[in-house]
Amino acid sequence: MNDKKSLHMAADSSEGSIPVGGGGPGGGPEGERPEIPAMMPVLPVRDIVVFNYMILPLFVGREKSVKAVDAALSGDRYILIVSQKDETVDNPGAEDMYQVGTVGMIMRMLKMPDGRLKVLVQGLSRAKVKRFVSDEPFHLAEVEPLVEAEPLELTPEQEALIRSSRELSEKILTLRGISPADIMGVLNSVGEPGRLADLIASNLRMKVVDAQGILECEDPVERLRLVNGQLMKEAEVASMQNKIQSMAREGMDKAQRDFFLREQMKAIKRELGDAESEDEEIENLKKAVDKAGMPKDVKKEALKQLGRLESMHPDSSEATVIRTYLDWMTELPWKKQSKDRLDVKAAKEILDEDHFDLEKVKERILEYLSVRQLNPKMKGPILCFVGPPGVGKTSLGRSIARSLGRKFHRLSLGGMRDEAEIRGHRRTYIGAMPGRIIQGIKGCATRNPVIMLDEVDKLGTDFRGDPSSALLEVLDPEQNFSFTDHYLNVPFDLSSVMFICTANTLDTIPGPLLDRMEVIRIPGYTEQEKVKIARRFVMPRQAKDNGLGEGEVKLSDEVLAQIVREYTREAGLRNLEREIGSVCRKLARKKAEGEKGPFTVTDKNLHKLLGVPRFLEDEKETILPPGVVTGLAWTPYGGEILHVEVSTMPGTGKLILTGKLGDVMKESAQAAVSLARAKAETYGIAPDFHEKRDIHIHVPAGATPKDGPSAGVTLVTALISALTGKAVSADTCMTGEISLRGRVLPVGGIKEKILAAVSQGMKRVIIPAQNKKDLQDIPEDLRKKINIKFVERVDEVWPLVQGGKTVKSEPKAEPGEAPAAKAPVKKAPAKKAAVPAPKKAPAKKTGAKGK
Repeated sequence: MNDKKSLHMAADSSEGSIPVGGGGPGGGPEGERPEIPAMMPVLPVRDIVVFNYMILPLFVGREKSVKAVDAALSGDRYILIVSQKDETVDNPGAEDMYQVGTVGMIMRMLKMPDGRLKVLVQGLSRAKVKRFVSDEPFHLAEVEPLVEAEPLELTPEQEALIRSSRELSEKILTLRGISPADIMGVLNSVGEPGRLADLIASNLRMKVVDAQGILECEDPVERLRLVNGQLMKEAEVASMQNKIQSMAREGMDKAQRDFFLREQMKAIKRELGDAESEDEEIENLKKAVDKAGMPKDVKKEALKQLGRLESMHPDSSEATVIRTYLDWMTELPWKKQSKDRLDVKAAKEILDEDHFDLEKVKERILEYLSVRQLNPKMKGPILCFVGPPGVGKTSLGRSIARSLGRKFHRLSLGGMRDEAEIRGHRRTYIGAMPGRIIQGIKGCATRNPVIMLDEVDKLGTDFRGDPSSALLEVLDPEQNFSFTDHYLNVPFDLSSVMFICTANTLDTIPGPLLDRMEVIRIPGYTEQEKVKIARRFVMPRQAKDNGLGEGEVKLSDEVLAQIVREYTREAGLRNLEREIGSVCRKLARKKAEGEKGPFTVTDKNLHKLLGVPRFLEDEKETILPPGVVTGLAWTPYGGEILHVEVSTMPGTGKLILTGKLGDVMKESAQAAVSLARAKAETYGIAPDFHEKRDIHIHVPAGATPKDGPSAGVTLVTALISALTGKAVSADTCMTGEISLRGRVLPVGGIKEKILAAVSQGMKRVIIPAQNKKDLQDIPEDLRKKINIKFVERVDEVWPLVQGGKTVKSEPKAEPGEAPAAKAPVKKAPAKKAAVPAPKKAPAKKTGAKGK
């Protein structure tokens, strides 16, 4: 069999063309015959006979043949393919062509650089020329399709003939070293003698005269018999050729064998018409490099690699590496960038539409747009949003991209440990590819997207490198204009990219990396803010996601506030969204069961929908025993209250510290003991208590790590309470660092701590006087719910907390104090701003409880 044609036909079928042997004539269902026009252009071919079901490429170069193809393409794509009697005739007439040919369908056409046409045709039906109508500008003939009748039932002789043809075909394929499985699967599926004869004949090496004789034979059984005879000859030739090749191969060394195989491959490509595909690929790559808009040095490197590719063998592994490299180089947006939406008012409307409050973030983006109007060449800012989970850091990045009119790409850094994820792999490694920064820019197809580096505080480090160090170049405006990815090995300009990082805490971010970012804090939300966000964003989204229409769910602000108080205790909104989603799912079930809306959720049926409240107001202790004081702590997930417990007992002056305290907090406890000893006479404490009594300080919960200096005031107050036996007010909480001279020093996280105090029902909070400036970040309605006392020295704290009298009867406001409101306003509009970075590390809780 003709192994070249067999290979070619298999390749064409895999591209989605009409499969060989599939269906009836024309590739349609069995028994359907295409409607053949009575008149069609004629394409004379040399040295080949086209059979039914045959798919092959033809090169068309003669003028009349080109016009015949053009005429067929402008019509119904049918063309009669006939063989020349003498292949040396360049301008054949009617007498130079056989009268029987094959009606073909032109499936594809490609114009070659030298002016020739490469057409892919499929034989549909044998046809006879009744007469040639004209020969200018191309041959036009009136044709008559040759209809043949396949036998309805095969005789034993015909069945034997079919089996013999199949066996001989398999033998020839095996002798030629071609896997017979696929081709034999096609042959075994064909049971009609005529169709099997055409299919085998189209893959046989025969002289044109012999092939034409088979084509003109109208009896399908007789045509198969002729094909079987040709198969016997071909089997003998193949056996002899295989014997000769075996003998010659034994005396051939490796170099000769490689040369022989390459020459055979070139011959096969010339036979298939693919000899010029290599040059065409190189030419296309050159055009792509010219159109990519690369800088001069980058283009020089790309052309250098292209020259190397041109001199390599196309099947070598290194050629594949260079080809992939050039694809990356040409597909990167070296010049293309999105046009910024510089309308400040429109951008503000988009930001307000997507997010409630967050004024500092919005103001920073609008400032950037304003400067862009005045200085279009300014570099992109590098922002870092820091705040608890669920406050909207990631969604804010999408909103920023939408307001700027830019593409958005999110890159999660959580758990990343390999430096190559940022800088890419060098091309010497198998499976090398660029880093995720370059991948994201290619995916956005623009050189100035908004790239969000999510969870930058959770980067890891191991033997593969330090990703945070690799980010130093990416996030430095003075360096990232020439960022060099290891895979590309050429500089790429990242200065137009707006990088936005997100983090829950700054403690784990390396100092040099943090220094390159503009930190914007996004603290937790107040109860009023959560209610408004739930009303504007969460409820409509959850109702839609759960199949409920607009207006079918009715929750009052009071019910939303009850959900916030009794079912969530977080700085963000994720649990609130889950609880509202749970309510919507239960209402959706009622609707699915036939109950009609609208569905109203009240405080009476809320517990039926969400179950028993998880957090109750009466969890707060109303009376504290001596030695127990309520303090405030800051965590990456918001503020929390904590109780400091001090117990004294007869002993030798030992100090016992429990509750998984960090080093800084242990030092605060030691400072509190020293301060209590120094002030013993002032507070009526026995001066020798440190010699006759042991002191045990415990901070629940014991499994949660705690550290930071801001518990100093709480520790010394609890110690004085235990030593004097006097209880402190249960409605008062405090925070602040202490010094040995009795000063109360400022701490951070004031807003989060006051939020926690209000959520726990505290009436008074004591904070350092130097933190008075932080009150501007606390909404006015929140300040009205709690009496804020400012102290400069430890001596001022004790009179404020004794016995709770100051809670029951509020004194008039004194200088340095914020007066308490008589009637807290629950529905006052809240205005929230981010808390600035703390000057000193506050008391911090981490672990299960903090989350």
